[in-house]
Amino acid sequence: MSSVLYHNKDQQSRQSRKPLSDPSPTSNPAASNSLRHERLSRLNSSSPADGSKDKAVSHTESYLARRENRLSARKKAEEESGTNDYRKLYEEALTTNERLKSRLEDSKRELGLVHTQMEKVAQRKAKVTDSCRSNILETEKKERRILEKKISEMEEELKVQTDLKMENQRLKDENGALIRVISKLSK
Repeated sequence: MSSVLYHNKDQQSRQSRKPLSDPSPTSNPAASNSLRHERLSRLNSSSPADGSKDKAVSHTESYLARRENRLSARKKAEEESGTNDYRKLYEEALTTNERLKSRLEDSKRELGLVHTQMEKVAQRKAKVTDSCRSNILETEKKERRILEKKISEMEEELKVQTDLKMENQRLKDENGALIRVISKLSK
């Protein structure tokens, strides 16, 4: 008879209580304790027999304790997996940072090499420019000397030419005077 009463009471308690759902992992333990006490008080008030009442309470208490243990174990597992996930993410971030730092250092080294190469090229260019300038200056000096020589030769030729023009004019005048003398004599 007690098993029938227990069975009836168990069915009544199932119908009267809310469905059990997992509380969210963010719920606090104080709220879960108050829910447990509320359920226990409902179960205590709904059962008519004292003997079956003790069995039901102890059964319910053991069920709730097991459920609480499962929930806490699940919560710990979730926290550990979350911690592992954070740890994994942290380690991935560290490796990524180290990889990026090494790439940055490589880039800085390459940049330094490029700067030194540019400086060497600029120095070579300056040397070439200096040597080109000296070569250009030398060729300009040579050209200037050559041009000065030509100018002096042309000046001398111009002087000779003016002398020749003057002498040519004098000879023309003499020739004209001789022609006039000859023509007077031949008359």
